[in-house]
Amino acid sequence: MKIIRYILLALFAAAIIVPMLVVIFTTFKSTAEVFSNIMGLPSSWSIENYVSIFVEQPMAKYFMNSVIVTLFSVSITLILASFIAYSVTRMFGWIGVVIFSLFTIGMMVPAQVNMIPLYQLVFDLGLTNSLLGLILVNTAVTLPVAVFILSGFMKSLPKSLFEAATIDGANEWKMYYKIALPLSVPSLAATAIFLFVMHWNDLLYPLLFITNNDYKTLPLALLEFQGEYATNYPLLFTGVLIASAPMIIAYIFLQRYFIAGITAGSVKG
Repeated sequence: MKIIRYILLALFAAAIIVPMLVVIFTTFKSTAEVFSNIMGLPSSWSIENYVSIFVEQPMAKYFMNSVIVTLFSVSITLILASFIAYSVTRMFGWIGVVIFSLFTIGMMVPAQVNMIPLYQLVFDLGLTNSLLGLILVNTAVTLPVAVFILSGFMKSLPKSLFEAATIDGANEWKMYYKIALPLSVPSLAATAIFLFVMHWNDLLYPLLFITNNDYKTLPLALLEFQGEYATNYPLLFTGVLIASAPMIIAYIFLQRYFIAGITAGSVKG
């Protein structure tokens, strides 16, 4: 049975790694070489595609727009979600349960249902074609998910810690800042990675709110590349690799917190 298990794991790994290697190798090839040798190594490791995509396209601007939108969206969402999660699990009793239920219901509403009223709201506020509008929309849309994840973790924190802090004279702010927040780091990191992937890859809301080239994000730019460079696979794959790199780097550096976060509370005693 172990052999079958290893074979299945090897096939699963190959299904992920082989396409990734093909994309990486393609970024160092010319278009002619891709069609003649799509699976092989490049004949020469040229970085011409990487230079071209930054010279011929405002890739640096698109990249920076994605960085700004993602970092601010994730940061604001985490701050607000940690406040709300602590409040609904510690402070408000049945009112906290009602608030938590409202956020849970908010998670169940499909994004497509909110598109028209959300666009009207952003348009009325004059925030279309702006990174601020995109950040606020991202925060509002993903806040219920973040509250749901963090609330589950904060419920598992030992009550005895807060009772001891209360005896020592700590108020709610000190208990949040000195007890709940430090203990929530693994859960915050897991939530941050989840939100980072969602916001970095998001195409729906940039497509809905952004038409000005100055504010386009990477997914929106790649959508245009797909039409503009339909047969230039090396340049298209270079854009895809550049867009994927930050997610891979973030996961590599935060994976231990991510694993700790998703296993937190799974074992008691």
